[in-house]
Amino acid sequence: MTLSSLAGFVVAVALAAMVPGPTTALVIRRGALGGARAAAPVIAGMQAGLSAWALASAWGLAALVAASEVAFLVLRVVGAVVLVYLGVQAWRAARAVTEDNGVSGADGNGGNGAGDEAAARAGWWRAAGAGLLTNLTNPKIAVFAFAFYPQFISPGADVLTTTMALALLHIVVDSTWFLVVAAFVGRVRAFFGRANVRRHLERITGTVLIALGLRLAVHQP
Repeated sequence: MTLSSLAGFVVAVALAAMVPGPTTALVIRRGALGGARAAAPVIAGMQAGLSAWALASAWGLAALVAASEVAFLVLRVVGAVVLVYLGVQAWRAARAVTEDNGVSGADGNGGNGAGDEAAARAGWWRAAGAGLLTNLTNPKIAVFAFAFYPQFISPGADVLTTTMALALLHIVVDSTWFLVVAAFVGRVRAFFGRANVRRHLERITGTVLIALGLRLAVHQP
């Protein structure tokens, strides 16, 4: 790959990362409540999902999803269900916010001790799972991996190795952008930690995720 092609790839994936979507909503929510550190598991899950689609692309599975109308429809429906579920969870979290827990950690858990440490670990895995599922069930990422990556693979090159190298670069760019977003939002998390503000944040996030889920369910690409 030439330097100009590499630069073009970086610019393209950076712009793709900046386009608002369900992952952006998840990162902003976590970043607003706990900063970049709280958003890290969501971002890690997202990149795991991206890696899975890159690997699938190298093996031709993404091509099957992109070419099969039934497979694409199934993925769209599953993706829509996941987004709506995450949106409903955000609305439920909004109802659970009180003046006492509004300024606590990213999952609204206060206190100290082993129980809180276990809750923090559970929250980490839940957040990572949300990021993973959001990307795994996003048909646009499947199509992106199938249609975009091959443009940067030279004839005769090892497809699997080159694809995973591109995916690694993609992950670095994507993670950097979302960590910057989370850190920026986290700088004012004292504001977002207020109970009233947090309720509104959860409701807005939930509404956005549900709307994106419904749009994914009915949108014809």
